[in-house]
Amino acid sequence: MNVAIVGASGAVGQEFLHVLDERNFPIDNLLLFGSQRSAGRKYNFRGKEYEVRLLQQGDDFRNVDVAFVSAGGGTSKEFADTITKHGAVMIDNSSAFRMDEDVPLVVPECNAEDALNRPRGIIANPNCTTIMMVVCLQPLEQLSHIRRIHIASYQAASGAGAAAMAELEAQYRALINGEEPPVEKFAYQLAYNVIPQIDVFTDNGYTKEEMKMFNETRKIMHTDAACSAMCVRVPSLRSHSEAVWIETEEPISVEAARTALAAAKGVTVIDDPVKRKYPMPLFTAGEDDVFVGRIRKDLANENGLTFWLCGDQIKKGAALNAVQIAEYLIKVGNIG
Repeated sequence: MNVAIVGASGAVGQEFLHVLDERNFPIDNLLLFGSQRSAGRKYNFRGKEYEVRLLQQGDDFRNVDVAFVSAGGGTSKEFADTITKHGAVMIDNSSAFRMDEDVPLVVPECNAEDALNRPRGIIANPNCTTIMMVVCLQPLEQLSHIRRIHIASYQAASGAGAAAMAELEAQYRALINGEEPPVEKFAYQLAYNVIPQIDVFTDNGYTKEEMKMFNETRKIMHTDAACSAMCVRVPSLRSHSEAVWIETEEPISVEAARTALAAAKGVTVIDDPVKRKYPMPLFTAGEDDVFVGRIRKDLANENGLTFWLCGDQIKKGAALNAVQIAEYLIKVGNIG
């Protein structure tokens, strides 16, 4: 299996290396690609040193079986033909192709089979908040069709990349020392603050991040459910949280929901309010699963349920989900 990582020096690129090693993904040859800024950097993987190559047009992907791409939407669009022209499967972490009809949008726990139909050789990795939510919605959808979804997300600095994580840490250090905090990656100071905006606003008053959740959920789950989101940046370092309310066609009991979620692949239930046990970013960073708690009936809707989830958006919300797609393709003999 010949594997390429495009954007190898970024937060997700580095997570790809970690996840591929952790899951013992079969790799005969590994190629790392990056921008002019990162070309020449060297990284150790399974005891061998690899140098980041400059991403450019040409035949560098001739013998590549799968390319994990996390270098931004512009780069994905510019180099998609180069990456796929010799048969490589491009698993793209940007939003460039997610809503294209001829590009599958895949979360393996929900719609792995969609990855088999990829006429352009591209599979899109969904938005991190969408991935974590649909992993939890899918087992509940099997109990009763979900009509409506309301969600408030609490998204860590890491969602904006490694530089954003560093900026949050620098802000806290500056404030403790009585200095002016640096503000570059976010619209405002994030330390000791929350910012009710992620990505730019659209004409309907929702941000692009919030609209991703609406559109991507419908495509992944093949559903007509409407999803209304409020996405907020919070001053935690890594791992996103989400408060979710759903309305189903038929009522689902808390017990049935908890049983279905506990049995679902990729989900861990931590739900013991009496003992103050529930998921938190502090304890879910670096973990594979999406963690769910605070499962209860929605007091405002007789057909409603509400719950809280946390998950590492760099891992399950990006790198791990992409690797799981590739693992599925290997399992069914559809790659390599």
